Amino acid sequence: MEIKDFFTSKSFSEEEASKIASVFKMETVHKGQKILEPHNRGTKVYFVQEGLLRTYYLKDGKDITHHFFLENTFALPLESIFYNKVAPYGIESLETGIVVSAHYHEFERISEIYPSLQKMIRLLLIDVLHAFSERLYAIQFQTAQDRYKAIVDNHPDLLVRAPLGHIASYIGITQQTLSVLRAQR
Repeated sequence: MEIKDFFTSKSFSEEEASKIASVFKMETVHKGQKILEPHNRGTKVYFVQEGLLRTYYLKDGKDITHHFFLENTFALPLESIFYNKVAPYGIESLETGIVVSAHYHEFERISEIYPSLQKMIRLLLIDVLHAFSERLYAIQFQTAQDRYKAIVDNHPDLLVRAPLGHIASYIGITQQTLSVLRAQR
């Protein structure tokens, strides 16, 4: 879905959606492309128009997947934008696709013109908070098998679109354990 269509689907008029979309710049990204490296001071908001992104960090030389971003979702370096700190997470494209981005200050500026955009931003941030709350709960209280089942049930397409090593690190297991879980299904 194009960014303009995303905003019209959120009850913005065609004119409002066009003006909001005008602050975003389209970019084709390639499979494996690092959009942001870990430990960055990024200032952009990214919207996944086509493709699949992941945020990741490096721990003791290992690449750990933090989150996946499918089409029609936003990704941004929260720590850098909102706290003026180095963001520990990098962003990588797992598929060739289209990402549109805007500098956060431009997005914020246009939200002052359209107060309903501020409400939408707040709701999107609440969705992110909810997703991270669920992820924390899963890591603390669910077995690896439960976490894998949640992906199968909620995002089955992720299993064919993302490398198994990234899925394993996302659910906190080795790739060998993931192979065992997959064989049991």
